[in-house]
Amino acid sequence: MLQIRDLIWGLLFVGCAAAIQVQIIPTQGEISVGESKFFLCEVVGDAKDIDWYAPSGEKILPNMPDISVNRADETMSTLTIYHASVDTAGIYKCVAKSGDKEAQATVQVKIFQKITFASAPSPQEFNEGDDADIVCNVVSSPPPTIIWKHKGSKIQVAKDVRYKIMDNGHLQIRGIKKIDEGMYNCEARVMARGEIDFKMIKVVVNVLPTIRARLSEVNATADIGSSALLACDADGFPEPTVTWAHNNIVLETGDKYSLNEDGSELVIKDVKKVDEGDYTCIAKNKAGEKAEEVSLNVFVQPKITYLNNQTASEFDEQVTLTCEALGDPTPTISWSFENRVFTEGEQSLDRNIVVRSHARVSSLTLKNIVFTYAGQYLCTASNSIGQDNQHIYLEVRYAPKIQGRVTVYTWEGNAANISCEVEAHPGASVVWFRDGLQLPSANTTNMKIYNTQTVSYLEITPDSQNDFGSYNCTATNAMGTDSKEFLLIQAEVPSSPEIQQVEPFSSTAVVAFEEPDSMGGVPIIKYKVEWRLPGQDWTGSEHDANDEMTTITIVGLKPETTYEVKMSAINGKGEGESSPASTFKTEPVQYSFTISSEIPTTIAATTMAIKGEPSAPILEVKVQDRGNTLKVNWIKQDDGGSPIKHYLVRYKAKHVSDWKPEIRLPHYSEYVTLNGLDWNTEYEVHVVAENQQGKSEPAIISFRTATDPTTIPDAMDGGSGLGTGAIVGILIVVFFLLLLGVDVTCYFLNKCGLLMCIAVNFCGKAGPGAKSKDIEEGKAAFTKDESKEPIVEVRTEEEHTPNQGGGGPTEPNETTPLTEPEPAAADTTSTVVNLLPCTATNSVAESFSTAQSSPASESTTLTTSASSPTKAAPANSSPKNSPAAQSSSLNANTQPDVGPLVDLSDTPKVPNPTPLVSEPVSTPSTNADGPQSQRDAVKAPDSTQNKDSQVDGPTKDAPNILCTGSTTPAQNDGKTVKDDNTKGQTEVKNATDEVKTVPNEAPQTNGNESKA
Repeated sequence: MLQIRDLIWGLLFVGCAAAIQVQIIPTQGEISVGESKFFLCEVVGDAKDIDWYAPSGEKILPNMPDISVNRADETMSTLTIYHASVDTAGIYKCVAKSGDKEAQATVQVKIFQKITFASAPSPQEFNEGDDADIVCNVVSSPPPTIIWKHKGSKIQVAKDVRYKIMDNGHLQIRGIKKIDEGMYNCEARVMARGEIDFKMIKVVVNVLPTIRARLSEVNATADIGSSALLACDADGFPEPTVTWAHNNIVLETGDKYSLNEDGSELVIKDVKKVDEGDYTCIAKNKAGEKAEEVSLNVFVQPKITYLNNQTASEFDEQVTLTCEALGDPTPTISWSFENRVFTEGEQSLDRNIVVRSHARVSSLTLKNIVFTYAGQYLCTASNSIGQDNQHIYLEVRYAPKIQGRVTVYTWEGNAANISCEVEAHPGASVVWFRDGLQLPSANTTNMKIYNTQTVSYLEITPDSQNDFGSYNCTATNAMGTDSKEFLLIQAEVPSSPEIQQVEPFSSTAVVAFEEPDSMGGVPIIKYKVEWRLPGQDWTGSEHDANDEMTTITIVGLKPETTYEVKMSAINGKGEGESSPASTFKTEPVQYSFTISSEIPTTIAATTMAIKGEPSAPILEVKVQDRGNTLKVNWIKQDDGGSPIKHYLVRYKAKHVSDWKPEIRLPHYSEYVTLNGLDWNTEYEVHVVAENQQGKSEPAIISFRTATDPTTIPDAMDGGSGLGTGAIVGILIVVFFLLLLGVDVTCYFLNKCGLLMCIAVNFCGKAGPGAKSKDIEEGKAAFTKDESKEPIVEVRTEEEHTPNQGGGGPTEPNETTPLTEPEPAAADTTSTVVNLLPCTATNSVAESFSTAQSSPASESTTLTTSASSPTKAAPANSSPKNSPAAQSSSLNANTQPDVGPLVDLSDTPKVPNPTPLVSEPVSTPSTNADGPQSQRDAVKAPDSTQNKDSQVDGPTKDAPNILCTGSTTPAQNDGKTVKDDNTKGQTEVKNATDEVKTVPNEAPQTNGNESKA
């Protein structure tokens, strides 16, 4: 340790005794004019002073303007040169002193001029056709070489005489064009230093404006508050500004004129005749200006300035009406009266009407005046601009003239009005007379008189036959008198209508008739129709009459029944005689049959259910207030034996293929209103009635909407909204999403649906129950058909009944599977058959039964419906024929101990199962060997097969029958099956077991469960 310390002190002593060394970094420097740079003076040794000296020999002091010295520490000093100039160049010296010791170092600073663009403005603008001088002034030392580039390529002056590089480096383009416009690159190079710099200069070529008027002449109409539009379009670069002048006065936006943003359109407001003349459109930009004239022609709409009303007396010789009008062009004048137009010259064969016109004046002369000449005459002045109408009144004084209906019908106690219509000028006074006595008299209390300006009403309420007869109306004014006789006649009841045809249905009938020959003098207000069964009392209904009524519908009739019908008409007086009775017979309803066999086999019971689709309703169309809104009414017809659930309405325009969305209406509906239809378009409407059995044929009616009475503004076309195709597409997507959601729910909750079938068929998942041949066939049927019917599971609940013999084997009953029981089994588990989705799109009702030796058998009808899970009757196996079977049947009707329901989908698999083969089985009535022969008709499985997985007889065949979708009756084991395409509930006859149609998870009850 001592040696190391001595060594360190020795080195320090030697260093202090050594000489001072100075070094400048960098050793030399080149500075561009205007740039700044610093130099570092490093001293090795202990220096007391470190000073810098300028090239002139003067000491550089700290904080000088352009040169600064800064000593950072005892061994370092910095010289900084700011904004170097040519005068800054030279040799700078750094001197370090320590006592009598001194050291120094020098550095040479060189100043040069860097490439500098003194003047290269951008953009530079030139007028098209001028000689352009593109300025690019560059300063450097030594002077640079200038190169010009355009669009990335060097400008070859030798190849294009239009280009020339001037001595000062400028680029000259002779006769510059618009295509010469763009970016030019002025590039400067100093070869000595390898220095290069460039400047991008934008060259803009301005183009002299061109101008064109949209219309060289514009026509306008004066004195109607309209405006005139004068327009001109100007092109050029830059975009020219447009101004307008009239009579050398520049027009500006104000009360009289308005200009758009670019000035190309001039609107002259409230055009007058004085606005006519030439207007100048001026376009101006940097390149210059151009002008174009537009002429405004102002026309004056016709205006009637003079007319005179006239007064004349009937039978005067003549009267003249005069009309005068102004306008530009000069208008023509015409006359009209009511629906008649008068032209120049004589207007009638008798020469009583003459028209004469001259310049702007026209006269209408009427000769031999009659009272029908009185009224408003229309004077019309028209030219190519428009027209003006004014009415002239001709007053004709004439004696009263009485009009009105001569005969009036009423009855005793009913008030009636006799109208005396009087035409007279001046107005006339009206008096009523009866048998020369003025009315009302002191002895008449049932008569009243009401007067208006042109009509006098005599109201009479007859008390007896004496009030009927003749009444006189007399009218008088200053010109004369007129009178007229009116008759008050006793009204009668109407005659009977004539029944033309009766069109019967199962529960309704349509009666077509003709109105009575005699109305009795007053309108018919109602029609009465009555019907009955022959020999019974009449039942009737009244219907309000209208002009278009020709048919009446009778409802509430019984099918296939004979009725009598008659009609009568009712007016204010009362009901008329009835027409002769017409006989008709209602139609039968539609039927579907379910045939079942019962024990004993020699007796067959047939049950008939009244089931069928309804008949199509009768339609009629009524146009509403708006021509594109229609009301479609219908009359219910035969309901097919089941109540109508609802009506389905759809419609479309005939020229398109897409139907509007279907409308579903409740069963009590009698009409539907279709709004927003297209104008003048033919539509087709279908109305379908639906009951529990199905849908009727569509009732079809076609109609055409009215022509659009008004013009629809274009603004309405801007309305948004999805098109019909888009709406239908959205509805279809929503429907499939809902369908997918339901299917997924069924898959996870009930182990059914399309996903379940895909899992079974493609993923190898074992289906519920044993792998019997019938279930495999059901899967194949489902795979072949893409029906979306629900999976139906039929569970047969069994009971275990001990043998009365005591020690014998267990006796099979109606619910016992046709398999050998397990020796050690105390109870027999129920057999569960999972029915695959049916391929039929309509409901299938199947009824089958099995002949047995026991005194009880059962008839079962299974119905599958796509709408909801329903209860189904059991499908039973035929028990073996044995003596014990008859004895055990005594306990068949006792309360059974129902075993648990077992889903065979969880049954353990048995190696090498032997599928059962179904053979055709004859009906009980033809099978000589009875149930035993029937049992033998089915092949027995291998002894090694799991007995719990066997399903024999009709129980095994039931899934296949339900899923075949066949409409042909199948005869097997005494079954008769008929597909009636209905969705009715299943009937169960004499059944001892309960069969439920349920989802895989739990049974559901819809209120229609049938039990034996």
